[in-house]
Amino acid sequence: MSETSKDHDQIHDDVAGFYARALSRNSCCGPSGGCDADTSAAELNGYTATDTNALPDDAVANSFGCGNPVAFSGVRPGDVVVDLGSGAGIDVIMAGHKVGPEGRVIGVDMTGDMIERARANIVEAGLANTEIREGLIEQMPVDDSSVDWVISNCVINLSPDKRAVFAEIARVLKPGGRMLVSDIVVEDLPAWVRADKALYSACVAGAISEAAYLGGLREAGLVDVEVRARLSYESGQISAMYRDEQGGEGVPDHVVERAATAATGKVASVSVYARRP
Repeated sequence: MSETSKDHDQIHDDVAGFYARALSRNSCCGPSGGCDADTSAAELNGYTATDTNALPDDAVANSFGCGNPVAFSGVRPGDVVVDLGSGAGIDVIMAGHKVGPEGRVIGVDMTGDMIERARANIVEAGLANTEIREGLIEQMPVDDSSVDWVISNCVINLSPDKRAVFAEIARVLKPGGRMLVSDIVVEDLPAWVRADKALYSACVAGAISEAAYLGGLREAGLVDVEVRARLSYESGQISAMYRDEQGGEGVPDHVVERAATAATGKVASVSVYARRP
């Protein structure tokens, strides 16, 4: 095994372990920063009360995203949808309701505890058209040219091989199939921020630039690539990302503040669209 492969495996292990532990913390603050007892991370990330009221409480409480990709997609009844990094199941369940009994939704996740939780939430939601498959988003357990939509919520930034993820998206989409993902992009982060393992799980240290993200999708053969929404984060919001359930585990306050200051004006949540020709 090459050194690069070993590094990739270690990143997968670190991220999977982090999010397995995050299930037990029940923190409510999402990357938008700041919360109160009546505000969930899901609501901060664009899910309406109507959305969340129709979902299992556990799926909402354990939402670790940075947007709501299902709400802004054109998913229709009968579509086949794949959710990359499906977590506790909030987006696969929403998509399952949208595609109806004639459609199908497949969640892909590598974290055993998340998979178990998502499957339980799907049963609670009463969906027979939705399943969770264990696997890496760099090597999806999904057939070629079989999917109408790929969605994902703040997960691709965590991959150590984004080029492979983009190629996999192009592989599984049907001709004319589309992608809409919510994710984090960054510009010119200091090397010491990128090297911190705890900050990596905060969805910042492993993120790439917007230009590299769009370029990677085009390189994979996708077209009509564009950013459809963008939200830049301020210092306080970035600090919250490091401290809350998405990251900052075991990171001293002075390191969090230094990292947030270094990243201010350089971190954004984006909604990215692309289509397979």
